[in-house]
Amino acid sequence: MTASNDIKQVHVIGAGLAGSEAAWQIAQAGVPVVLHEMRPLRPTEAHHTDRCAELVCSNSFRSDDPDYNAVGLLHEEMRRAGSLILRAADAHKLPAGGALAVDRDQFAAAVTQALAAHPLIALERGEIAGLPPEAWDNVVVATGPLTSPALADAIRGLTGEDALAFFDAIAPIVYRESIDFTKAWFQSRYDKVGPGGTGKDYINCPLDEATYGAFIDALLAAPKTEFKDWETSTPYFEGCLPIEVMAARGIDTLRFGPMKPVGLTDPNTGRRAHAVVQLRQDNALGTLYNLVGFQTKLKHAEQVRVFRMIPGLEQAEFARLGGLHRNTFLNSPRLLDAGLRLKAMPRLRFAGQVTGVEGYVESAAIGLLAGRFAAAERLGTTAMPPPPTTALGALLAHITGGADAESFQPMNVNFGLFPPPVAGPGKPPKGRERKRLYTARALDDLGRWLGVPATG
Repeated sequence: MTASNDIKQVHVIGAGLAGSEAAWQIAQAGVPVVLHEMRPLRPTEAHHTDRCAELVCSNSFRSDDPDYNAVGLLHEEMRRAGSLILRAADAHKLPAGGALAVDRDQFAAAVTQALAAHPLIALERGEIAGLPPEAWDNVVVATGPLTSPALADAIRGLTGEDALAFFDAIAPIVYRESIDFTKAWFQSRYDKVGPGGTGKDYINCPLDEATYGAFIDALLAAPKTEFKDWETSTPYFEGCLPIEVMAARGIDTLRFGPMKPVGLTDPNTGRRAHAVVQLRQDNALGTLYNLVGFQTKLKHAEQVRVFRMIPGLEQAEFARLGGLHRNTFLNSPRLLDAGLRLKAMPRLRFAGQVTGVEGYVESAAIGLLAGRFAAAERLGTTAMPPPPTTALGALLAHITGGADAESFQPMNVNFGLFPPPVAGPGKPPKGRERKRLYTARALDDLGRWLGVPATG
Protein backbone atom coordinates (compact mmCIF):
# COMPACT_ATOMS: atom_id res chain seq x y z
CA MET A 1 0.00 0.00 0.00
CA THR A 2 1.18 3.50 -0.78
CA ALA A 3 -0.11 6.86 0.38
CA SER A 4 0.28 10.33 -1.00
CA ASN A 5 2.55 12.60 0.98
CA ASP A 6 -0.26 14.94 1.97
CA ILE A 7 -2.28 12.35 3.94
CA LYS A 8 -1.86 13.12 7.61
CA GLN A 9 -1.09 10.32 10.05
CA VAL A 10 -3.64 8.64 12.28
CA HIS A 11 -2.46 7.71 15.78
CA VAL A 12 -3.39 4.44 17.48
CA ILE A 13 -2.68 4.09 21.20
CA GLY A 14 -2.17 0.51 22.37
CA ALA A 15 -0.80 -2.44 20.41
CA GLY A 16 -3.00 -5.17 21.82
CA LEU A 17 -5.36 -7.08 19.57
CA ALA A 18 -7.68 -4.11 18.96
CA GLY A 19 -4.91 -1.56 18.38
CA SER A 20 -2.95 -3.89 16.13
CA GLU A 21 -6.05 -4.61 14.04
CA ALA A 22 -7.00 -0.93 13.89
CA ALA A 23 -3.51 0.07 12.71
CA TRP A 24 -3.55 -2.65 10.05
CA GLN A 25 -6.94 -1.60 8.70
CA ILE A 26 -5.89 2.05 8.56
CA ALA A 27 -2.66 1.27 6.73
CA GLN A 28 -4.38 -1.12 4.33
CA ALA A 29 -6.67 1.75 3.36
CA GLY A 30 -3.59 3.76 2.32
CA VAL A 31 -3.39 6.01 5.38
CA PRO A 32 -0.16 6.32 7.39
CA VAL A 33 -0.48 5.37 11.04
CA VAL A 34 1.64 5.67 14.18
CA LEU A 35 1.04 2.79 16.57
CA HIS A 36 1.99 3.69 20.16
CA GLU A 37 2.81 0.96 22.70
CA MET A 38 4.14 1.71 26.17
CA ARG A 39 5.66 -1.75 26.69
CA PRO A 40 8.47 -2.50 27.45
CA LEU A 41 9.32 1.02 28.66
CA ARG A 42 6.33 0.86 30.97
CA PRO A 43 5.36 -2.76 31.71
CA THR A 44 1.95 -3.95 32.87
CA GLU A 45 1.10 -6.40 35.62
CA ALA A 46 -0.17 -8.99 33.15
CA HIS A 47 2.02 -8.84 30.04
CA HIS A 48 5.37 -10.63 29.79
CA THR A 49 6.76 -9.49 26.42
CA ASP A 50 6.96 -6.38 24.28
CA ARG A 51 5.17 -8.02 21.36
CA CYS A 52 2.03 -6.65 19.79
CA ALA A 53 -1.20 -8.62 20.34
CA GLU A 54 0.21 -10.60 23.26
CA LEU A 55 -2.42 -13.03 24.58
CA VAL A 56 -2.62 -12.74 28.36
CA CYS A 57 -5.42 -14.94 29.72
CA SER A 58 -6.00 -17.68 27.17
CA ASN A 59 -4.79 -18.94 23.82
CA SER A 60 -8.32 -19.70 22.59
CA PHE A 61 -10.44 -17.58 20.29
CA ARG A 62 -13.37 -19.90 21.13
CA SER A 63 -15.62 -21.58 18.58
CA ASP A 64 -14.66 -21.41 14.92
CA ASP A 65 -18.02 -22.66 13.65
CA PRO A 66 -19.39 -19.96 11.29
CA ASP A 67 -22.71 -21.71 10.69
CA TYR A 68 -24.10 -22.22 14.19
CA ASN A 69 -22.03 -20.08 16.58
CA ALA A 70 -21.98 -16.30 16.89
CA VAL A 71 -18.26 -16.01 17.67
CA GLY A 72 -17.44 -18.41 14.81
CA LEU A 73 -19.51 -16.17 12.56
CA LEU A 74 -17.52 -13.17 13.80
CA HIS A 75 -14.29 -15.01 12.88
CA GLU A 76 -15.55 -15.54 9.35
CA GLU A 77 -16.72 -11.95 8.95
CA MET A 78 -13.33 -10.66 10.09
CA ARG A 79 -11.53 -12.98 7.69
CA ARG A 80 -13.62 -11.61 4.82
CA ALA A 81 -12.88 -8.05 5.98
CA GLY A 82 -9.10 -8.64 5.79
CA SER A 83 -8.36 -9.03 9.50
CA LEU A 84 -4.69 -9.29 10.45
CA ILE A 85 -5.59 -10.93 13.77
CA LEU A 86 -7.55 -13.74 12.10
CA ARG A 87 -4.85 -14.17 9.45
CA ALA A 88 -2.22 -14.68 12.13
CA ALA A 89 -4.51 -16.93 14.18
CA ASP A 90 -5.24 -19.17 11.19
CA ALA A 91 -1.53 -19.40 10.37
CA HIS A 92 -0.60 -20.50 13.89
CA LYS A 93 -3.59 -22.49 15.09
CA LEU A 94 -3.33 -25.54 17.34
CA PRO A 95 -5.55 -28.63 17.54
CA ALA A 96 -8.56 -27.62 19.66
CA GLY A 97 -11.59 -29.47 18.33
CA GLY A 98 -14.10 -26.96 17.02
CA ALA A 99 -12.31 -24.01 18.63
CA LEU A 100 -9.65 -21.73 17.19
CA ALA A 101 -6.67 -21.91 19.55
CA VAL A 102 -3.25 -20.53 18.71
CA ASP A 103 0.40 -20.80 19.65
CA ARG A 104 0.68 -17.63 21.74
CA ASP A 105 4.30 -16.84 20.91
CA GLN A 106 4.06 -17.51 17.18
CA PHE A 107 0.78 -15.64 16.92
CA ALA A 108 2.10 -12.48 18.63
CA ALA A 109 5.37 -12.68 16.68
CA ALA A 110 3.45 -12.90 13.38
CA VAL A 111 1.29 -9.86 14.20
CA THR A 112 4.32 -7.86 15.32
CA GLN A 113 6.30 -8.77 12.22
CA ALA A 114 3.42 -7.87 9.89
CA LEU A 115 2.96 -4.47 11.51
CA ALA A 116 6.70 -3.73 11.51
CA ALA A 117 6.98 -4.66 7.83
CA HIS A 118 4.11 -2.49 6.65
CA PRO A 119 5.44 0.65 4.92
CA LEU A 120 2.65 2.85 6.32
CA ILE A 121 2.95 1.78 9.97
CA ALA A 122 5.41 3.29 12.43
CA LEU A 123 5.61 1.54 15.81
CA GLU A 124 6.64 3.93 18.59
CA ARG A 125 7.41 2.80 22.13
CA GLY A 126 6.42 5.00 25.04
CA GLU A 127 3.48 5.83 27.29
CA ILE A 128 0.88 8.39 26.28
CA ALA A 129 0.44 9.97 29.69
CA GLY A 130 -2.87 11.80 29.69
CA LEU A 131 -4.92 12.91 26.72
CA PRO A 132 -3.17 12.83 23.33
CA PRO A 133 -1.73 16.14 22.07
CA GLU A 134 -4.29 18.45 20.46
CA ALA A 135 -2.40 18.25 17.16
CA TRP A 136 -3.45 14.61 16.92
CA ASP A 137 -6.81 15.15 15.30
CA ASN A 138 -7.63 11.50 14.53
CA VAL A 139 -6.79 9.06 17.31
CA VAL A 140 -7.85 5.49 18.09
CA VAL A 141 -7.55 4.67 21.80
CA ALA A 142 -7.23 0.89 22.19
CA THR A 143 -5.64 0.60 25.60
CA GLY A 144 -7.61 -2.35 26.96
CA PRO A 145 -8.30 -3.36 30.56
CA LEU A 146 -4.83 -2.30 31.71
CA THR A 147 -4.99 1.31 30.51
CA SER A 148 -2.23 3.37 32.07
CA PRO A 149 -3.39 5.29 35.17
CA ALA A 150 -2.55 8.69 33.66
CA LEU A 151 -4.64 8.08 30.54
CA ALA A 152 -7.47 6.50 32.54
CA ASP A 153 -7.57 9.54 34.83
CA ALA A 154 -7.64 11.88 31.84
CA ILE A 155 -10.53 9.97 30.24
CA ARG A 156 -12.41 9.93 33.51
CA GLY A 157 -12.01 13.67 33.88
CA LEU A 158 -13.15 14.27 30.34
CA THR A 159 -16.25 12.07 30.48
CA GLY A 160 -17.31 12.50 34.08
CA GLU A 161 -17.72 8.73 34.30
CA ASP A 162 -16.34 6.85 37.30
CA ALA A 163 -16.65 3.30 35.90
CA LEU A 164 -12.96 3.19 35.10
CA ALA A 165 -11.66 2.50 38.57
CA PHE A 166 -13.55 -0.53 39.88
CA PHE A 167 -14.01 -4.17 39.05
CA ASP A 168 -16.37 -5.19 36.30
CA ALA A 169 -19.51 -6.31 38.06
CA ILE A 170 -21.02 -8.59 35.45
CA ALA A 171 -24.43 -10.14 36.03
CA PRO A 172 -25.49 -13.24 34.08
CA ILE A 173 -27.72 -12.72 31.05
CA VAL A 174 -30.29 -15.24 29.83
CA TYR A 175 -32.25 -15.57 26.63
CA ARG A 176 -35.85 -14.55 27.22
CA GLU A 177 -37.16 -17.48 25.18
CA SER A 178 -35.58 -19.94 27.65
CA ILE A 179 -37.49 -18.58 30.69
CA ASP A 180 -40.48 -20.57 31.99
CA PHE A 181 -43.39 -18.12 32.15
CA THR A 182 -45.66 -20.62 33.86
CA LYS A 183 -43.64 -19.65 36.96
CA ALA A 184 -42.20 -16.23 36.08
CA TRP A 185 -44.22 -13.10 35.34
CA PHE A 186 -43.79 -9.51 34.18
CA GLN A 187 -44.24 -6.75 36.77
CA SER A 188 -42.43 -3.66 38.00
CA ARG A 189 -42.21 -3.17 41.75
CA TYR A 190 -45.47 -1.54 42.90
CA ASP A 191 -46.41 -1.51 39.19
CA LYS A 192 -44.34 1.65 38.91
CA VAL A 193 -44.12 3.07 35.40
CA GLY A 194 -40.67 4.49 34.76
CA PRO A 195 -39.38 6.40 31.70
CA GLY A 196 -40.43 4.46 28.65
CA GLY A 197 -41.84 1.70 30.86
CA THR A 198 -45.22 0.02 31.18
CA GLY A 199 -45.34 -1.02 34.84
CA LYS A 200 -44.40 -4.52 33.71
CA ASP A 201 -40.74 -3.98 32.92
CA TYR A 202 -39.13 -6.81 34.93
CA ILE A 203 -39.38 -10.57 34.76
CA ASN A 204 -39.91 -11.92 38.28
CA CYS A 205 -39.00 -15.39 39.53
CA PRO A 206 -40.45 -16.29 42.98
CA LEU A 207 -38.77 -18.37 45.69
CA ASP A 208 -40.56 -19.80 48.72
CA GLU A 209 -38.71 -20.02 52.04
CA ALA A 210 -37.40 -23.56 51.51
CA THR A 211 -36.22 -22.86 47.95
CA TYR A 212 -34.57 -19.62 49.09
CA GLY A 213 -32.71 -21.41 51.89
CA ALA A 214 -31.46 -24.11 49.53
CA PHE A 215 -30.38 -21.47 47.03
CA ILE A 216 -28.37 -19.56 49.65
CA ASP A 217 -26.68 -22.78 50.83
CA ALA A 218 -25.72 -23.68 47.26
CA LEU A 219 -24.49 -20.16 46.57
CA LEU A 220 -22.17 -20.18 49.58
CA ALA A 221 -20.86 -23.70 48.95
CA ALA A 222 -20.16 -23.33 45.23
CA PRO A 223 -16.51 -22.98 44.12
CA LYS A 224 -15.40 -19.44 43.22
CA THR A 225 -12.73 -18.18 40.85
CA GLU A 226 -9.65 -16.56 42.34
CA PHE A 227 -8.45 -13.05 41.59
CA LYS A 228 -5.27 -12.70 39.57
CA ASP A 229 -2.32 -11.16 41.40
CA TRP A 230 -2.73 -7.83 39.63
CA GLU A 231 -6.43 -7.62 40.61
CA THR A 232 -6.09 -8.11 44.35
CA SER A 233 -5.18 -4.49 45.08
CA THR A 234 -8.34 -3.10 43.46
CA PRO A 235 -11.14 -2.80 46.03
CA TYR A 236 -14.72 -3.92 45.54
CA PHE A 237 -17.21 -1.20 44.76
CA GLU A 238 -19.69 -1.48 47.65
CA GLY A 239 -22.61 -0.91 45.30
CA CYS A 240 -21.62 -3.91 43.15
CA LEU A 241 -20.63 -6.62 45.61
CA PRO A 242 -20.62 -10.23 44.43
CA ILE A 243 -23.89 -11.89 45.32
CA GLU A 244 -22.09 -14.57 47.33
CA VAL A 245 -20.34 -11.89 49.40
CA MET A 246 -23.72 -10.36 50.23
CA ALA A 247 -25.15 -13.82 51.04
CA ALA A 248 -22.31 -14.48 53.48
CA ARG A 249 -23.39 -11.45 55.53
CA GLY A 250 -26.54 -13.24 56.70
CA ILE A 251 -29.38 -15.46 55.54
CA ASP A 252 -31.74 -12.54 54.89
CA THR A 253 -29.26 -10.13 53.29
CA LEU A 254 -30.30 -10.95 49.73
CA ARG A 255 -34.05 -10.96 50.40
CA PHE A 256 -33.66 -7.47 51.84
CA GLY A 257 -31.40 -6.52 48.92
CA PRO A 258 -31.52 -7.53 45.26
CA MET A 259 -34.00 -10.36 45.97
CA LYS A 260 -36.50 -8.32 48.00
CA PRO A 261 -40.09 -9.33 47.20
CA VAL A 262 -41.86 -6.12 48.27
CA GLY A 263 -44.18 -4.49 45.77
CA LEU A 264 -44.59 -7.71 43.78
CA THR A 265 -47.49 -10.18 43.72
CA ASP A 266 -47.11 -13.67 42.29
CA PRO A 267 -50.12 -14.12 39.97
CA ASN A 268 -49.97 -17.89 40.50
CA THR A 269 -50.60 -17.58 44.26
CA GLY A 270 -51.99 -14.09 44.68
CA ARG A 271 -49.41 -13.52 47.43
CA ARG A 272 -45.98 -12.01 47.88
CA ALA A 273 -43.19 -14.56 47.60
CA HIS A 274 -40.52 -15.07 50.26
CA ALA A 275 -37.90 -13.74 47.82
CA VAL A 276 -37.86 -12.73 44.16
CA VAL A 277 -35.16 -12.72 41.51
CA GLN A 278 -35.76 -9.91 39.03
CA LEU A 279 -34.52 -9.86 35.44
CA ARG A 280 -34.22 -6.61 33.52
CA GLN A 281 -34.23 -6.17 29.75
CA ASP A 282 -30.66 -5.86 28.56
CA ASN A 283 -30.97 -4.97 24.89
CA ALA A 284 -33.29 -2.94 22.70
CA LEU A 285 -34.53 -6.07 20.92
CA GLY A 286 -35.88 -7.53 24.15
CA THR A 287 -34.19 -10.89 23.55
CA LEU A 288 -31.80 -10.72 26.52
CA TYR A 289 -32.50 -10.21 30.23
CA ASN A 290 -29.94 -9.81 33.03
CA LEU A 291 -30.29 -11.09 36.59
CA VAL A 292 -30.42 -7.88 38.59
CA GLY A 293 -27.72 -7.67 41.26
CA PHE A 294 -26.27 -11.10 40.45
CA GLN A 295 -22.65 -10.17 39.76
CA THR A 296 -20.59 -13.10 40.97
CA LYS A 297 -17.23 -14.85 41.21
CA LEU A 298 -18.77 -18.33 41.02
CA LYS A 299 -17.12 -20.59 38.47
CA HIS A 300 -19.08 -20.74 35.25
CA ALA A 301 -20.33 -24.32 35.56
CA GLU A 302 -21.46 -23.58 39.11
CA GLN A 303 -23.36 -20.49 37.98
CA VAL A 304 -25.39 -22.58 35.55
CA ARG A 305 -26.11 -25.20 38.22
CA VAL A 306 -26.97 -22.79 41.05
CA PHE A 307 -28.95 -20.24 39.05
CA ARG A 308 -31.07 -22.97 37.47
CA MET A 309 -32.35 -23.63 41.01
CA ILE A 310 -34.38 -20.43 40.63
CA PRO A 311 -38.01 -21.17 39.69
CA GLY A 312 -38.56 -20.19 36.07
CA LEU A 313 -34.89 -20.56 35.19
CA GLU A 314 -34.64 -24.37 35.37
CA GLN A 315 -33.96 -24.53 31.62
CA ALA A 316 -32.35 -21.10 31.28
CA GLU A 317 -29.87 -20.65 28.47
CA PHE A 318 -27.15 -18.12 29.27
CA ALA A 319 -25.94 -15.57 26.73
CA ARG A 320 -23.31 -14.47 29.25
CA LEU A 321 -22.29 -15.72 32.65
CA GLY A 322 -21.39 -13.47 35.55
CA GLY A 323 -17.99 -12.28 36.61
CA LEU A 324 -16.05 -9.75 38.55
CA HIS A 325 -12.59 -8.61 37.51
CA ARG A 326 -10.53 -5.51 37.18
CA ASN A 327 -11.19 -3.67 33.96
CA THR A 328 -11.17 -0.27 32.33
CA PHE A 329 -14.16 0.38 30.14
CA LEU A 330 -16.40 3.22 29.05
CA ASN A 331 -20.15 3.47 29.33
CA SER A 332 -20.15 3.32 25.55
CA PRO A 333 -23.91 3.59 24.92
CA ARG A 334 -23.80 6.95 26.66
CA LEU A 335 -20.38 8.23 25.64
CA LEU A 336 -19.66 7.00 22.08
CA ASP A 337 -21.36 7.75 18.78
CA ALA A 338 -22.08 5.18 16.06
CA GLY A 339 -18.56 5.70 14.68
CA LEU A 340 -16.96 4.90 18.08
CA ARG A 341 -16.02 8.57 18.60
CA LEU A 342 -16.13 10.11 22.05
CA LYS A 343 -19.00 12.58 22.01
CA ALA A 344 -17.15 14.90 24.39
CA MET A 345 -14.05 14.92 22.15
CA PRO A 346 -14.74 13.49 18.66
CA ARG A 347 -11.06 13.41 17.66
CA LEU A 348 -10.78 10.41 19.99
CA ARG A 349 -12.18 7.12 18.75
CA PHE A 350 -12.16 4.06 21.04
CA ALA A 351 -11.63 0.39 20.25
CA GLY A 352 -11.30 -2.95 21.99
CA GLN A 353 -12.16 -3.91 25.55
CA VAL A 354 -12.23 -0.29 26.68
CA THR A 355 -15.48 0.06 24.69
CA GLY A 356 -17.20 -2.63 26.74
CA VAL A 357 -16.77 -5.77 24.67
CA GLU A 358 -15.58 -8.97 26.26
CA GLY A 359 -13.16 -11.38 24.60
CA TYR A 360 -10.17 -11.37 22.31
CA VAL A 361 -12.13 -11.68 19.08
CA GLU A 362 -14.70 -9.04 20.03
CA SER A 363 -11.91 -6.62 20.97
CA ALA A 364 -10.14 -7.16 17.65
CA ALA A 365 -13.46 -6.79 15.80
CA ILE A 366 -14.08 -3.35 17.28
CA GLY A 367 -10.48 -2.48 16.41
CA LEU A 368 -11.20 -3.49 12.82
CA LEU A 369 -14.22 -1.20 12.69
CA ALA A 370 -12.47 1.70 14.44
CA GLY A 371 -9.60 1.43 11.98
CA ARG A 372 -11.92 1.50 8.99
CA PHE A 373 -13.85 4.44 10.40
CA ALA A 374 -10.66 6.39 11.19
CA ALA A 375 -9.19 5.76 7.73
CA ALA A 376 -12.39 6.84 5.99
CA GLU A 377 -12.49 10.04 8.02
CA ARG A 378 -8.90 10.83 7.13
CA LEU A 379 -9.62 10.20 3.45
CA GLY A 380 -12.64 12.51 3.56
CA THR A 381 -15.22 9.79 3.03
CA THR A 382 -17.91 8.23 5.22
CA ALA A 383 -17.66 4.63 6.31
CA MET A 384 -21.08 3.11 6.77
CA PRO A 385 -21.40 0.83 9.81
CA PRO A 386 -21.92 -2.85 9.02
CA PRO A 387 -25.56 -3.99 9.01
CA PRO A 388 -26.89 -4.95 12.47
CA THR A 389 -27.73 -8.36 11.00
CA THR A 390 -24.00 -9.14 10.89
CA ALA A 391 -21.90 -10.12 13.90
CA LEU A 392 -19.76 -7.01 13.43
CA GLY A 393 -22.80 -4.79 13.15
CA ALA A 394 -24.71 -6.40 16.03
CA LEU A 395 -21.75 -5.95 18.37
CA LEU A 396 -21.23 -2.34 17.29
CA ALA A 397 -24.93 -1.51 17.58
CA HIS A 398 -25.07 -3.02 21.07
CA ILE A 399 -22.22 -1.01 22.56
CA THR A 400 -23.16 2.26 20.84
CA GLY A 401 -26.85 2.34 21.66
CA GLY A 402 -28.52 -1.05 21.79
CA ALA A 403 -27.49 -1.75 25.38
CA ASP A 404 -29.07 -0.11 28.41
CA ALA A 405 -26.65 2.61 29.52
CA GLU A 406 -27.84 2.32 33.12
CA SER A 407 -26.78 -1.33 33.44
CA PHE A 408 -24.09 -1.52 30.76
CA GLN A 409 -21.44 -4.17 31.30
CA PRO A 410 -18.95 -5.85 28.93
CA MET A 411 -20.54 -8.30 26.49
CA ASN A 412 -19.47 -11.15 24.24
CA VAL A 413 -20.99 -11.52 20.81
CA ASN A 414 -24.10 -13.74 20.85
CA PHE A 415 -27.20 -14.25 18.76
CA GLY A 416 -29.28 -12.32 21.28
CA LEU A 417 -27.68 -9.13 19.94
CA PHE A 418 -28.98 -9.76 16.41
CA PRO A 419 -32.40 -8.69 15.09
CA PRO A 420 -34.49 -11.89 15.00
CA PRO A 421 -34.84 -13.42 11.55
CA VAL A 422 -38.15 -12.86 9.80
CA ALA A 423 -40.21 -15.97 10.31
CA GLY A 424 -41.86 -17.53 7.29
CA PRO A 425 -45.14 -19.41 7.31
CA GLY A 426 -45.49 -22.27 9.74
CA LYS A 427 -43.82 -22.90 13.07
CA PRO A 428 -40.93 -20.48 13.87
CA PRO A 429 -37.53 -22.19 13.56
CA LYS A 430 -35.60 -22.99 16.72
CA GLY A 431 -32.22 -24.37 17.71
CA ARG A 432 -29.72 -25.05 14.95
CA GLU A 433 -32.16 -24.13 12.20
CA ARG A 434 -32.68 -20.70 13.72
CA LYS A 435 -28.93 -20.16 14.18
CA ARG A 436 -28.33 -21.09 10.55
CA LEU A 437 -30.82 -18.40 9.50
CA TYR A 438 -28.80 -15.84 11.49
CA THR A 439 -25.47 -16.82 9.97
CA ALA A 440 -26.62 -17.15 6.36
CA ARG A 441 -28.30 -13.75 6.53
CA ALA A 442 -25.23 -12.23 8.19
CA LEU A 443 -22.72 -13.37 5.56
CA ASP A 444 -25.04 -12.32 2.75
CA ASP A 445 -25.44 -8.84 4.25
CA LEU A 446 -21.72 -8.63 5.04
CA GLY A 447 -20.89 -9.28 1.40
CA ARG A 448 -23.04 -6.35 0.32
CA TRP A 449 -21.40 -4.13 2.98
CA LEU A 450 -17.95 -5.13 1.75
CA GLY A 451 -19.00 -4.71 -1.87
CA VAL A 452 -18.54 -8.40 -2.63
CA PRO A 453 -21.12 -9.95 -5.00
CA ALA A 454 -23.33 -12.60 -3.45
CA THR A 455 -22.22 -16.15 -4.24
CA GLY A 456 -25.32 -18.09 -3.39
